[in-house]
Amino acid sequence: MPSLEEMREGDFAEKAVEVTESLLAAFAEVSGDRNPMHMDEDYASRSIFGRRVAHGMLPAAVIGAVLGTLLPGPGTVYLSQTLIFKAPVYLGDTVTVRCQIAALERATGKVLLRTTAHGPGGGLVLDGEAVILFRPA
Repeated sequence: MPSLEEMREGDFAEKAVEVTESLLAAFAEVSGDRNPMHMDEDYASRSIFGRRVAHGMLPAAVIGAVLGTLLPGPGTVYLSQTLIFKAPVYLGDTVTVRCQIAALERATGKVLLRTTAHGPGGGLVLDGEAVILFRPA
């Protein structure tokens, strides 16, 4: 994990997560979102997606994991996040979340990052920006 002085625009970190049955169940438990589009195959088969989809906030939550553990890492304080959902994520998909530094304010410790998630085949499923304050203990 780099220090603020070592960070550069363009630096990035990634984390891949497979959307499994147990991950969906755990996310539904934590979030309270038991929408049958995520949890019930019969219901989801009649939806616009034709099958079960992951919670949109699931890959978004992985952004927080990347920021808090990889780049910048411990000492990250989330200030804001924008999200644009581009495509569904299905049960069984592997999603790769990427956080890339777009701008740094070394004097204040603020960092702007482009945050994306890509599904199988590299297609963009989520796009956004995060602003964090980096203040390691």
